[in-house]
Amino acid sequence: MSELKNPSKYLGNELVYLEKVLNSEFWSATTGNWNQTLEKAFAERMGTKFGVALNSGTSTLHAALEAAGVGPGDEVISPAITVIMNTTATIHANAVPVYCDVDPDTFNMDPNKLEKLITPKTKAIIPVAIYGLPCDLDPILEIAKKHNIVVIEDNAQCFLGTYKGRLAGTLGHMASFSFENTKHISCGEGGIIITDNEKYAEMVRKIGGHGFKNLRAEEGRVRLNADVFQSPHYKRHDVIGWNYRLSEFLAAVAYAQLERIDDLVELRVKSAQYFIDIMTSECDYLIPQRTPEGYSNSYYTLGVKYIGEEKIGVKWEEFRKAYVEAGGDGFYGAWSVPYLEPVMTERKFVKRLPDVYKDVYYQQGLCPVAEQIQPLLQQWKSNYRSLDLAKHKAEILRTVIKRFKNR
Repeated sequence: MSELKNPSKYLGNELVYLEKVLNSEFWSATTGNWNQTLEKAFAERMGTKFGVALNSGTSTLHAALEAAGVGPGDEVISPAITVIMNTTATIHANAVPVYCDVDPDTFNMDPNKLEKLITPKTKAIIPVAIYGLPCDLDPILEIAKKHNIVVIEDNAQCFLGTYKGRLAGTLGHMASFSFENTKHISCGEGGIIITDNEKYAEMVRKIGGHGFKNLRAEEGRVRLNADVFQSPHYKRHDVIGWNYRLSEFLAAVAYAQLERIDDLVELRVKSAQYFIDIMTSECDYLIPQRTPEGYSNSYYTLGVKYIGEEKIGVKWEEFRKAYVEAGGDGFYGAWSVPYLEPVMTERKFVKRLPDVYKDVYYQQGLCPVAEQIQPLLQQWKSNYRSLDLAKHKAEILRTVIKRFKNR
């Protein structure tokens, strides 16, 4: 089976659209049309009014926090199992990260542990759809409404996942998606914010576009009227912004992938299912992320809790080595809980704004469930573009499991 290879991820109109960008000579979001095309199509596909494309899924989070009015000393709650970017985006907004512990089976933010974290300083909640599984959003939204808090769904890993019949990303005040290289839609780098709130959309666009005053919720081009824009008397900026704009080239690639998003998600779901079927039928120490009834998981990756050291005396690293040596692709460990990363434990963030962070400390034991399961987690590949290849790799896993049974 060595001839099996993963096909190119660019199987649609990517090259056709890239050539159109090249020939247009409008390569910036300030003048071109591809960002606008992507934004409108993405928002329409998700069923929201506005989409604003930016250069990363971290930029989108930062811009969303700024648009929500988050500022110095405000608090932003995010889960303890996620990448560091929820934390850094919060710090970019000069706010204080607060961490909510997770459900031990879904690995997502535990709504039962959320409300006790809320203080008068809490300004935003960022529930993360980890590995492609939507959070339990109804109680989170109810708590947020009660305390007048903005909810920003982080769906970097979740495209077309559903929660009780609704698309994840359409329930909060805003939602952030990533187009980074490993995501369902991948153009190397990029991201998008969707929302039904015109004020938020306009502010996200201004924050990501140098604060140009003529930017609007539905329009990212700033040079539409040359007679006005080129006047020496024209005043351009009314908001402090950053340059988070997405290039027209990347917007064109992302749009070509958006055209195939249903197929791309289906490939990941089916690929993950091969592994899930083998894990659940062949052993009791590889425990896939639980997808509650009424949810659908889009499987950015297959999250698995490994308890093989306890069950069969095989360490995490030893199991991975056996799978790789048998011909498997390997799998990744989960990221450290964010507050135990050196940048947080060594308090390197304090120098950014000493008056805000001088009394902010994070210590082990803050979120015990997350700290307990994080070293056990395995992140199995799901981004196969050949189901035959996915099935082949899953069968290698079956062989490894049987080998440990028989030793």
